[in-house]
Amino acid sequence: MDTPVPCPGSAPRALLARLGTPAVRTRLGSAAGVLILTVLLWRLGTGVLLDGLRRIDGPAVLAALGIGLVTTVFSAWRWALVARGLRIRLPLGPAVADYYRALFLNAALPGGVLGDVHRAVRHGQSTGDLGRGVRSVVLERAAGQLALFAAGAVMLLTMPSPVRDDMRQAVPLVGLAALGACAVVLALRMNRPASARRDRAPRRLLAEAREGLLSRRNGPGVLLASLVVLAGYLAMFVLAARVAGVGAAVTELLPLGVLALLAMALPLNVGGWGPREGVAAWAFGAAGLGAGRGLAVAVVYGVLSLVASLPGVIVLLARWYAGLRAGRRTATTAAVPGARKHTAYAPSAPSPSAPAAAVASAASVAVLSEVSIEKYAPKESTRLARSSLPFSAEPSEGRPMTPESV
Repeated sequence: MDTPVPCPGSAPRALLARLGTPAVRTRLGSAAGVLILTVLLWRLGTGVLLDGLRRIDGPAVLAALGIGLVTTVFSAWRWALVARGLRIRLPLGPAVADYYRALFLNAALPGGVLGDVHRAVRHGQSTGDLGRGVRSVVLERAAGQLALFAAGAVMLLTMPSPVRDDMRQAVPLVGLAALGACAVVLALRMNRPASARRDRAPRRLLAEAREGLLSRRNGPGVLLASLVVLAGYLAMFVLAARVAGVGAAVTELLPLGVLALLAMALPLNVGGWGPREGVAAWAFGAAGLGAGRGLAVAVVYGVLSLVASLPGVIVLLARWYAGLRAGRRTATTAAVPGARKHTAYAPSAPSPSAPAAAVASAASVAVLSEVSIEKYAPKESTRLARSSLPFSAEPSEGRPMTPESV
């Protein structure tokens, strides 16, 4: 029998396909973030870092919670506006609670985005339209990133920073590259076949983006919310600098904060840690403030941001407790003979295992499994109720009690 000969190049393709999975990308990004932090601590030491952490006191924690409240409420309002543009109802109160929970999961889990994935899937499942629910979260996050890029570019071009001269030299090249890309896209669009031009999917996506972000009804609110959120993030960075003992002027700290925020968008972090600390250390060193001070400011910023997201723990515990009570009521109802014939299950709260599944997940696949657990929570509760019955079962038809008869 002939042995199949592997196709040349199949092994590299299989390896690349395996490396492209979400779980592997998350692990690689987390490893890169840990490596960056390890190298920084090895080169710069821990003296300034520990001194900055010891400076975090009660007023700093309260200020971080206040800034976090403002940024979270305006972020949730932006999300509600975008959802309304996509014809999805999202009250502000639940949006704030879901946003707090997503922020905490982003800070506690590797990758820094799993909380947003969880929020998108839950919102889509609760509205009955998973696609629109996910797109509303994507557009909301895109609005925040666009505001950061636009306002950050203005600050880096006008305020003293280590990259101001390079930015000014790169602006003409970037503008020409953008014009060339637009010309290529326009040419490809005009040369497409007529059947491809009639494809409605891209048009629908663009229409939803315009309605959710740029419409006359939503545009001003989305812009205002994005600017307030960005101002809150920069205020948190200035607070972290003051806590770490950096006395530089605010106009000098803002460009450095923009660079740190831009670094956080890189998918090479552990809950946001890694590139932010590396860029802050480099930027503070280039600005003459000391690389060690930059590392301390970035770490204090990370700690204060985690403190600002702690109300998300309350949301997780409250919904876990509500799901636990709902599961117990369902189990009690299922234990009554004939009760299942007359009981109509309403959409239930998350099952008792929902927070554990969210915290233990390492990729968006785990988030999807949590949604499925919520969907079938009554069946799981019934299974738990039945598992307690064998200990009180009675033998029937004269047969001895065995594991099979039970």
